[in-house]
Amino acid sequence: MTKRVITVAPLPPEKSAYALARYSRSADSIRQSIDWVRTHNSQSFLESYYFQYGHQSIADLGHTVLCFEGISELAATEIEDETLWDGQAKSSRYQDFSKSGFITPPELSEADAAAYQAAGSALLAAYQDIHGRVNEHLQTALPRPESMKPDAYARNIAARAFDVARYLLFWGVPTNVGQMTSIRTLEKQIRRLRVSEYAELRSLAEEIAAACAAPPDCIWTDADAEPLAPTLARHAEPDEYLRQSNADVAQWAAQNLKIAAADAPRVDLVKPAEVLAEIAATLLYPVSTHSFRSIYETVRGWSRARQAEVLDVAVQSRGQRDDLLRAFRGGQYCFDMLIDIGAYRDFHRHRRCHQYRQAYDGTHGYDTPDLLAAAGAVVPYTDAMESALAALRTLPDPARQYLLPFGARSRFLFKMDFAEAEYIARVRSGVKGHFSYRQVAWEMKQRVEEIDPELGRLIQATPPWIEDPLKR
Repeated sequence: MTKRVITVAPLPPEKSAYALARYSRSADSIRQSIDWVRTHNSQSFLESYYFQYGHQSIADLGHTVLCFEGISELAATEIEDETLWDGQAKSSRYQDFSKSGFITPPELSEADAAAYQAAGSALLAAYQDIHGRVNEHLQTALPRPESMKPDAYARNIAARAFDVARYLLFWGVPTNVGQMTSIRTLEKQIRRLRVSEYAELRSLAEEIAAACAAPPDCIWTDADAEPLAPTLARHAEPDEYLRQSNADVAQWAAQNLKIAAADAPRVDLVKPAEVLAEIAATLLYPVSTHSFRSIYETVRGWSRARQAEVLDVAVQSRGQRDDLLRAFRGGQYCFDMLIDIGAYRDFHRHRRCHQYRQAYDGTHGYDTPDLLAAAGAVVPYTDAMESALAALRTLPDPARQYLLPFGARSRFLFKMDFAEAEYIARVRSGVKGHFSYRQVAWEMKQRVEEIDPELGRLIQATPPWIEDPLKR
């Protein structure tokens, strides 16, 4: 019987892309295609077909593994901001960050850096203090069951305490990220990071490109020592369209977008009826401070010509091979969330949706976990948060954003279909989850039930008042 399933051991990413691309373009078997690639130059092939002729799907056939160590939490979240991305970052639930130090943004002057470092040190000291207080309270409030081993009990209690203490971590604390992406996604990532507003991200983009052109740092066998993606490293230029489009839309909004301040629920759901108004509102959302509902209803009242003007501004700098911005991807459900940064970090991991954020300006206040009152820790927590936000306001943008605590609120827009809304609400509302995102996930279910009760009833979410504190 002819074998129909052929396994292929990992190849260097660009050789994998070459072999599979040739395989699809010839009558040869995969074995013959791999033998061919051994004796031919994959870089020349990619130069011609991927970068010159624009056959972008070829770059989806080779995958790279990269790890980022000692980068800021802010940088980690920006790195992860790709739709087709797989990876994981260091957990704030199971590791103690009190002695990790923090990243000082290179943009800061000497005087500003000193103020930033004093505020960052105060936050970490408060983080350690709050964790100790909450840990002690939980041991009293939740005695160890006889069926539970002491080590497991201690880990669970510590994790619950970290769930509270993490509100005092901030974007500047260091973390590690491991990712696996296709060459095409990696190219987009490099191009996007090269035009970041943050100097740390721009320098990381250069390091990624350099790493792709050099032999890998960690190898399994001596045969794995080829550079990951040397051709990519030569061609991943800054995404000038992304930079210019963002600037153009921001300027247009400053001149034309006039919206009165209005209250909005913490988790609001808008189901747009007009695609043109939805896209225009999505383009305007990241460069404004208003809720998505306010922007959408305002834009919906404009003429179609005025709505189309926003789109024209967004694409006027687009090159022949530039993809449309992600704002042009419509979604059935638009969840506008005013939530704490910690909850956003957890929701941000969901890749089957389109995500947008407003500036991290620290103007929306912060959340105070209920457990702080029971642990007698409200005053030190509040003092630490108020001091950090006061210090943040004295620093220049964008570097001051590194000081934003995870407990601070900011505004985020998540656009998704019903299947993803059901998945997030079901998974994130479970008793094992952090209490903050559990509440958000439950409110997502409530908003769907209000708009589409027949669909909302299908979401099997767990109410936040159902708890099992010792379950992990």
